[in-house]
Amino acid sequence: MVFLALTLLAAACVFSLGVVLWAVCSHFYTADIPAGTGHPVKLRLLGCLFQLLVTWGAVFEKLRICSLPQFVSFVHDLQPLKKDPEVTVKDLRFGTIPVKLYQPKAPSCTPRPGVVFYHGGGVVLGSLKTHHRVCLRLSKDSGSVVVAVGYRKSPKYKFPVMVRDCIVATIHFLQSLDAYGVDPARVVVCGDSVGGGVATIICQTLASSRGLPRIRAQIMIYAALQGLDFQSPSYQQNKNVPLLTWTFAFYCLCCYLDINPSWQSTMKKGAHLPPEVWEKYKKWLDSENIPERFKKRGYHPVAPAPLDEAAFLETNVLLHPACSPLIAGDDVVSQLPEACIVSCEYDLLRDHSLLYKKRLEDLGVRVTWHHMEDGFHGVLNTLDLGCLHFPCSARILNVITHFIKGL
Repeated sequence: MVFLALTLLAAACVFSLGVVLWAVCSHFYTADIPAGTGHPVKLRLLGCLFQLLVTWGAVFEKLRICSLPQFVSFVHDLQPLKKDPEVTVKDLRFGTIPVKLYQPKAPSCTPRPGVVFYHGGGVVLGSLKTHHRVCLRLSKDSGSVVVAVGYRKSPKYKFPVMVRDCIVATIHFLQSLDAYGVDPARVVVCGDSVGGGVATIICQTLASSRGLPRIRAQIMIYAALQGLDFQSPSYQQNKNVPLLTWTFAFYCLCCYLDINPSWQSTMKKGAHLPPEVWEKYKKWLDSENIPERFKKRGYHPVAPAPLDEAAFLETNVLLHPACSPLIAGDDVVSQLPEACIVSCEYDLLRDHSLLYKKRLEDLGVRVTWHHMEDGFHGVLNTLDLGCLHFPCSARILNVITHFIKGL
């Protein structure tokens, strides 16, 4: 019996070592670590750690213990929550939706700005815990009341559950601003990655609503804004940069929209949309709308491949503005409040921000744009992360804090 136990323990140790070696080797073989991030060794370490989590998640999923996102989220949420003596944090529910409320303790003679924050994570990762440090600092530094929304995630909940949760929570907050000491004229929606996309979807959805305070501004941090074109300069240049590779981005897309992963190659080539669709949205998606300086790191224009009708039937949900707010109609986009857009050079989704910036400006919407030359997707979450902290994260927080204070 003891021998059997020792044998099983040895086998488990060997297997675990094999998983670690596989994850590390896979990372070193596929990952692109740009020297321009300023701290390539740190990014390499972050990439290895994330690859290890994903690999273990895949193992547990194969063993039917839990799904890959469940395992990665479980580990992410193990981090202790930081406290700040200057900010009060409360766990609440807006109906059935969990939220975290952050309020500065210092007295204020006037109502404060209000920020509704939607976390990133591709709708499969991220939580109120993973973005706690960001929201805590945002509330403290900007003097704002921050409400972080804990929407339901994929793969358990598909589109449009996440969007609906965020809309419901936002409306609930807008209807109860007095209870939280928030100025109705200074309510901001904010998010990173997919959360940044939701922030603009919320603005588009509520742009013509009556009986609610008008949203003052939208803040989008390396936002996900379209799911049509996967051959723009940033997709070609940054497809293997941690922490968001093309492979993982597509995995998140499939989980959220219930798309078969077998369409990856088809969608990457643009064969999932008919010629008339490409022609209709070319004026907004064409790489000609992206400044030339962003094409210098090896970009080659690629024409969409011939239509695969089966792929179009399964993926045409991407044409819905709640999936791709970048292609919403001019009549909607022109009504949006002013925007603060943060883009990162080494980000797969960088061009989403550049294209949306141009759309907003062309329609007369005021835009404040900050581009992080050393930034990468997910860098904001390294804020106050000890030895894994990237200075870029603090600069992002500073620019959005300055923007809020200026409203």
